[in-house]
This record gives sequence, C-alpha cells and structure tokens, in this order.
Amino acid sequence: MATAAEVQAKDKVFIGGEWVEPSGNEPIEVINSTTEEVMGTVPACSPEDADRAVAAAREAFDSWSRTPREERAGYLTAIAAGLGERSEEIAATISQELGMPLTLSRLIQVGLPTSQFAATPRLMEEVAWEEEIGNSRVFREAVGVLGAITPWNYPLNQIAAKVAPALAAGCTVVLKPSEVVPLNAFLLAEVIESVGLPPGVFNMVTGTGPEVGEAIAAHPGVDMVSFTGSTRAGKRVSELASATVKPVAMELGGKSPNLILDDADLSKAIPDGVGKCFLNSGQTCSALTRMLVPNEKLAEAEEIAVAAAESFTPGDPFEESTRLGPLVSDVQRQRVRGYIEKGEAEGAKLLTGGAEPPEGLERGYFVRPTVFSGVTAEMTIHREEIFGPVLAIEPYDSEEEGVGLANDSDYGLAGGVWSGDQERAVEVARRIRTGQIEINGGAFNPLAPFGGYGQSGHGRENGRYGLEELLQVKSLQL
Repeated sequence: MATAAEVQAKDKVFIGGEWVEPSGNEPIEVINSTTEEVMGTVPACSPEDADRAVAAAREAFDSWSRTPREERAGYLTAIAAGLGERSEEIAATISQELGMPLTLSRLIQVGLPTSQFAATPRLMEEVAWEEEIGNSRVFREAVGVLGAITPWNYPLNQIAAKVAPALAAGCTVVLKPSEVVPLNAFLLAEVIESVGLPPGVFNMVTGTGPEVGEAIAAHPGVDMVSFTGSTRAGKRVSELASATVKPVAMELGGKSPNLILDDADLSKAIPDGVGKCFLNSGQTCSALTRMLVPNEKLAEAEEIAVAAAESFTPGDPFEESTRLGPLVSDVQRQRVRGYIEKGEAEGAKLLTGGAEPPEGLERGYFVRPTVFSGVTAEMTIHREEIFGPVLAIEPYDSEEEGVGLANDSDYGLAGGVWSGDQERAVEVARRIRTGQIEINGGAFNPLAPFGGYGQSGHGRENGRYGLEELLQVKSLQL
C-alpha cells in the first residue's frame, strides 16, 4: 500500500558539481498522488540560481566539449549502471509522485531512462563526427550549453532523453525538472555526482516555469533549449529564446488518431487502442486518444472498447491488481473531469466511466476510465488534449474520410493504423501528418526518432536523431 512516509525535504540544488543552497529557497511541496499527503519538498529557486547554474555550465563547456568521446561514453555507461543499482528506489519514488502502477514504473519510468544512458555510447559510433566534402572538412561539434526543461508525466525518461545525448555530444547542461514530480531528478543528480562527472557539466535547479524555466530560456549564456511540455508553455519558451536567436527543440501536446480500417481485426485493434490511450492514466503526449472506426463496425467496436476500458482497475499503484493509478495532481483531476463533463454537454455518447470518482477511491486523484462514442470534429474532446484516461471514438464512412479525420488536428505527434493488409496500413500511414505511427500495434522503439508535426513541436529525440539534434556543423575549406 502507498502509505505516508517520512517527508523528503530537499533544501539544496546541484550546481558546479556541488550541492549548494539556493538564493530562493521557499519550499515547493511534492504531493503523493494516491494519499494526497506531502511526501517531500524542493527549493523554489530564483533566476539568480539559474544564472549561477548557467555560469557553471559555461565554465565547464570548453573542457568537456574537448574531452575524448570514449571518456564521455564511459561516464554515460557509469550513470546507467548507477541508475540500475537504485532502480527500485527510483520506481517507488515515481509511483508515489506520479501514480503509475509500480510494475509499469519499473519497466517504463526506470527502464527507459536507464537504457537511454546505456545505449547512447553505441549511438555515438553512428555519428559522422568528421567527413570530407571536396576541399572541405566538415565537423560536427557540441551546440554548447543546453537548457533542459522537462515535464512530469515521464519525468526521468524525458530528462534522460535530453541529458544523455547532450553529454555524448559534448554539451554541458542546466536542467529544470518539473516542480510537480521533482524528487526522481535528485536521485539522478546523486548518481551523476557519484560517478565523478566533472564539475559544471551537469547542473540542476528546481522551481516553477515562470521563474526558473523562463530564466533559462531567455539566458544569453544558454546556447540551445530543449523543452517538453504543453503547447502553451512551448510557445512562451520559443518567444523568450528568440531574443537571443537560440535554437529550440520542443516536444509538445498531442491528440493522436488511431485509424482502424474496415479490414482490421477488431478483437485485437480495439483493446490495444484502449491500452494505448490509458497508459499512465492517459497522461501521455503520444496517447492514441481518438479511435477512428468504420460506421458499419461502430456497435461492435463500442462493445469491445467498453469491456477493455472496464478491465483497467483503478487503485493504489503499489497493489498488484491495479491497472490504472491516480492522476498526478488535483489540478489535473479537475481538468480531466471538466473535459468529461464537456463531452457529455456537447452531445457525445458516454459508454462507460464519467466525471464522478471511482467507487471506494474518494481519496487520491483518481478518474474513472472513460469512453465516449459518436464524437464529431466540432466537439472539444475531439480537438483538445485531455491528458487523462478518456477515449473518443469517432465514426467515419470511407478511407478518405478516415484519413481526413485523422489529419483534422492542430497536433501531429503520434498515431496508429490497423488493417488486415500491412502494406495498405503503411500506405495510409504515409498520408497521416504525424511524427510517429504504429502499424497494427507496433511496439514503441526507444531508438526511433520521436517528435511531432504542427503544434506538437519540432526537433527529434531518441536514438541517433536525438544526438544529432545537439550538434552544430562546421566546415573548414582547405
């Protein structure tokens, strides 16, 4: 059971290789999403603290960027090993902060970031660090000081997706983790300290986006910003970064379509689609939240979707029977309930779930697994990202209409296509304007490029593409 534990009071941040007292040290409370009790505090840093972190990163950059690649790779391998040694502690911390069931936290919230650090040395060997083009010698070198601003939904993984390639590229880093789910970042900083990474190469300051995030994005000493979060916040980061013409890589919101074609096996496609929508209680930017179904198969799809959704048992993340944990916060719970109420008010057909708390779970930020059908393009739940366990089933009459419905979005992060003919599915997927598409439930590949079209952002993370995002190109004419 998730029970009240000793409050983890963090009063220092990691700058220049040391744990230092910030100038802004008002505590930010970290809430256990299941018990609604305070489980920790972290400092609310100030712009002055961000400035100190940037100065440390700038001082370390010249030496780190010229450190042999083999040596940088060795640090990455050591960090991966350190995370592995503390995997149970990290998984339990994230399950308390965020609410993901512990079994999934072990696999996803710890497994993925650990593999990010472990795999990056191999990816370094795939980069063309130096090449000859005619009379030119072309080099790829570190972009400089990276400002990394990360979200709460996959907290350590999104940190690793920025920090691991940055260290590999020869960049130094100033990290601001989410203030909602920050304690796992302290565990990473402790691992980094333990492996002896040179002072100033990795720095971490905590605090809010308006105070610390904006200070990092606007700072003239930051050469590039990598941001993951909401589209609204991403626009603000871009605005601030533009004053110093620094590049920005950003992965923002999504409203991803799952286009089920008329020859698909519904007994496989529908349960898989429900699961992809409900992973992490729906708090996934790439969640397949819009299920597009042929009208003639709508009734059958609805029946299967309801059965699948009702198998997602909400409960304590530390109970083995739990398949759906709480949402991250009261703010998020109210937001999701508001969308459910709006869906009903605008005429969508509620098949299961609803805005009221799950039975017996009045405590904790729980929301019922919810499925709507008859959703149309005019409805709010078709257009806006909900970030909760809410599926919208949208009927269509022809393949052409289905593709049009899939593309009817400001976003373009992920998607899915299901068909009895894989080549047909691939051809249809090529017409959908998103950065990543699953074919017949294809598994997530952490080495494949991840990022979006439209208001889902620009730039790519993961694999060789994520590493090359952090490299500048320089040519010498000989």
